[in-house]
This record gives sequence, structure tokens and C-alpha cells, in this order.
Amino acid sequence: MKPLPAIDVMDGRVVRLAQGDFARVTDFGDDPVAIALRYQDAGATDLHLVSLDGARDGGDELVAIVRTLREQTSLAIQAAGGIRDRDMISRVTEAGAERVVIGSAAVSDVRGVSQWLDEYGSGALVVALDVRVGDDGVPFPMLHGWRDTGPISLWHLLDVYCEHGLVHLLCTDVDRDGMGSGPNLELYGEIMKRYPDLSLQASGGVASLADVEALKAMGAAAVIVGRALLTGAFTPQQLVEVCA
Repeated sequence: MKPLPAIDVMDGRVVRLAQGDFARVTDFGDDPVAIALRYQDAGATDLHLVSLDGARDGGDELVAIVRTLREQTSLAIQAAGGIRDRDMISRVTEAGAERVVIGSAAVSDVRGVSQWLDEYGSGALVVALDVRVGDDGVPFPMLHGWRDTGPISLWHLLDVYCEHGLVHLLCTDVDRDGMGSGPNLELYGEIMKRYPDLSLQASGGVASLADVEALKAMGAAAVIVGRALLTGAFTPQQLVEVCA
């Protein structure tokens, strides 16, 4: 299982949000490069980078952060935050991103994102779906900063994208994200059962090495860890060792 340490950047600072709420911010300093280098020195080869400014407002912040990190680290960067059109995909890739993450657009513009998968190939794009599991057990992707439920269930949406060659799926249970309550193993198990050919990146709620071990045991391809590393719940070295 690949470890993907996560750095979320807003106004040039490394932060974490609780359940995606911009009013519930924890600040971890103003040096994303120093944190990225700490992860690299621990043995990580990849980094999950999110521009919260881009996710919230659009704009070019992500391009600049990707370029800086590629110049100053050797990490393969998976870049997210404000990817809404072909131009932005191209610019972020040209800045040095290994993979580009498509989030909100994957729910609001299914036809367009399907065309991007056809055009750029499954290796270049990651579809990121933030879901909430309903009382009936059916997960639905969320929209508009997790305020609104999308019109299509996770299962229907994945059926469509798999027809267009989707490989990399990043799935977050929004009720777990940033809360340290553990990942939704039941949800991830159901995804892997239904779509065994997908490369699942588990995100949201990882609080302990036991959580990482559980995700590895069930066959997740990668785990994204943000807050737990920043707060010292476990070290980057421990994460890398457990994943290996």
C-alpha cells in the first residue's frame, strides 16, 4: 500500500479543516516545503497536495505550489484543488504534477470528466469523490463544500467512469474526514468488492497505525494521511514502514 502524506495549503500556510469546514481550521505553519521534505526524508515517494484556495475560489495557487515543490523535492505530486477544466489540468501537469485530482467536477460534470479520462488516460487523473452514507446505506457524492448531496449514487457514478477506464479512485467519507474517528472500512470494502480493478485511495479519519494496518489488510492501494502526521499521532517513518 502506498503512503500518501497530505498537505493542504491555504493562504500559503499548511492547514487542516474539520469535515471540510473553512471555519474550522487548524494551522500548522507557513512552510509547505519543509513539511514535504520531512516526509521525503522519512521515505515517502509521493505527496497528496491540496490547494484549498483553489478548491474554494478557483485561481492559480495550485500551479505555483506544485512548481515550488517539484523544484525543491523529489516527491511525485498528486495535485488537487480547483481543477475544473482542461486548461487547468494541462497547467498543473506542466508545472510537474504526476497526477491531477478531479473533485467537484466529477459529480457536477460527468460527461466532461468522462471525456477527460478518455483524453488524458487513466494514469494521469484521479477521480476524488467525497461521500456521505445515507440511512439506507447508499453512499452519495457531495457537492458545494459538502453542503449538498449530488444527484447520482456512488455506485452509478463509478459504473459510468469505469466504462471510461477509471483506475485511480480517491474516496472520502465526509463524516470521518479530519475527525480522527477511523476510516470507513465498510464503505471501502464494498467499493473493492464491486470494483476490484480500481486502485482505491482511502482518505478520511485515519488516526492510528492500526487504521493504516486495517486498510492495508483489506487491499487498499494507497492511504492518504494528513492530520495524524501533523499532530504527531504517529511519525512519517512509521507510516512508511507499516505501508511497506
